[in-house]
Amino acid sequence: MSGLENKIKAATLVDILRYRALTQPKQNAYTFLVDGESQIVSLTYEELEQRAKAIATYLQSICYPQERVLLLYPPGLDYIEAFFGCLYAGVIAIPAYPPRPNRSLSRLQNIIDDARATLALTNKIALASLERKLARAPELNSLHWLATDNIDTDLSEDYQEITIPENALAFLQYTSGSTAKPKGVKIAHSNLLHNLAAIYNCFQHNSQSRGVIWLPPYHDMGLIGGILQPLYGGFPVVLMSPLMFLQNPLRWLKAISRYKATTSGGPNFAYDLCVRKYKLEQQLDLDLSSWDLAFNGAEPINYETLAKFADTFSPYGFRPEAFYPCYGMAEATLIISGGKKSDKLVTKTVRGKALEQNRIAIAQNNEENSRTLVSCGSSLPDQKIAIVHPETLNHCQPGEVGEIWVSGASIARGYWQQSAETKRTFNAYLDETKERSFLRTGDLGFLEDGELFVTGRLKDIIIVNGRNHYPQDIERTVEESSPEIRPSGVASVSVDVEGEERVVILAEVDRRYWDFQRTKRESNGYSLKTKTTDARELIQSIRREISKNHDLQVHSILLLKPGGIPKTSSGKIQRHVCRANFLAGTLNQLKIND
Repeated sequence: MSGLENKIKAATLVDILRYRALTQPKQNAYTFLVDGESQIVSLTYEELEQRAKAIATYLQSICYPQERVLLLYPPGLDYIEAFFGCLYAGVIAIPAYPPRPNRSLSRLQNIIDDARATLALTNKIALASLERKLARAPELNSLHWLATDNIDTDLSEDYQEITIPENALAFLQYTSGSTAKPKGVKIAHSNLLHNLAAIYNCFQHNSQSRGVIWLPPYHDMGLIGGILQPLYGGFPVVLMSPLMFLQNPLRWLKAISRYKATTSGGPNFAYDLCVRKYKLEQQLDLDLSSWDLAFNGAEPINYETLAKFADTFSPYGFRPEAFYPCYGMAEATLIISGGKKSDKLVTKTVRGKALEQNRIAIAQNNEENSRTLVSCGSSLPDQKIAIVHPETLNHCQPGEVGEIWVSGASIARGYWQQSAETKRTFNAYLDETKERSFLRTGDLGFLEDGELFVTGRLKDIIIVNGRNHYPQDIERTVEESSPEIRPSGVASVSVDVEGEERVVILAEVDRRYWDFQRTKRESNGYSLKTKTTDARELIQSIRREISKNHDLQVHSILLLKPGGIPKTSSGKIQRHVCRANFLAGTLNQLKIND
């Protein structure tokens, strides 16, 4: 694949930044919206390199090459400076969320233990807020802490140039932990440049592109797609904290309008959230006509969500042809498949019953239990995607659903310190050919006319009476069953009951509903009148809808407090944790009087 790095003779990301600082020193690289709206701070390419060199100079005095260094920053420019400081110093960066109030430290403790990190970088404000936690968390207290905003920029003059091999590790991308404990994906500079070139070509970016990104900067899509891709392409990007987005999703669209962004996006839930929060009477001052690439990835893409978003925001200049569904994961650095930017959405409406048997059958118009799937485009030109039976390890036949396997130069170097899991996941071979090693993605899907359709996650599949049920389909049914159920607040899992796999539903309810039901129970139901559905009726309604739409009998339904569904820091439901918490009886559920 020909990428921009060939034109500027770059072997690493350090070469890219060095080139930008030399040829475009005064151009704004990153603008951060502190309040998500008008309060801004910015960095030029020259300023970023100076800060990176200053931090690198300090790191070179206390670290050895390829030492692991934890980055614990709130979203902002300090984090970007520290990330590039690690690259310039030749140490391995580990982006991670800083500890948050009233949240478990288990994920962070797992990362520290796995990576054997001894140094943590942060800023002065974050470090001050961490002091109380440090005394109660031995793993954190044992780290050497450094606030990089205390480092004088003049230190950049003492930076010692080093040779960084293209196969050296740039950073460890710890997986979200949605299906298991987080694992450190080893991303080399060569992986990064290959994947950044793929994104640049697929998205048809150029120096006139403009980005707006709210995604968490600690994960593959936010870091590589949102921060590193604009640097690679030499175009400016406006960033905001994910918290600012979640507080008011329309801030995202306002930023796109204000800064005339051409490229932006996020997971499916982001588009859904904008539709849910929009009110017709608001009459927003928006102009989305500049937005010509709205990428959608990182979770199953819902066709209905895209249609509603287009209908809602087309009066503000949004064009449906801007949608760009894509597919990727940390183990492949980021992007795996994507279409041509000029192509319209490719969809396929299939029979739900056939899908339960891992078969693809086209549904007729208005057929019951049909499902419209959205194509995630085609494979990158110089890699291969195979659809493989997860048990026989042979190619699936046309019309069959199987596990998605990928091979190519973007595939990471494996998991840090986990040789057995690396061999199983990154070095898979097709039984009939043994032609090359593949990455097993753990996702299910099929190829048709070169288009990749992703149908679900292998580990999350619920199998009842020999039929496959995709949890996201069941969860969508529950969400739509009642306005009292919180959007993106449902988990469907399976548990073993006397040797049979049975379905359990965990559903967060609206806060007002939770507060009312708790008050009603504590007062024994007297003297309170409301139109709110009784908890028993709500549970029965959920049972009926699941039975009608999925022909399933549910073992248990728990109504949970808002925020009660365990999620990763990137917002993915941790179904394996949900299952464990259900079995342990530790979920904060609504008690129902007999």
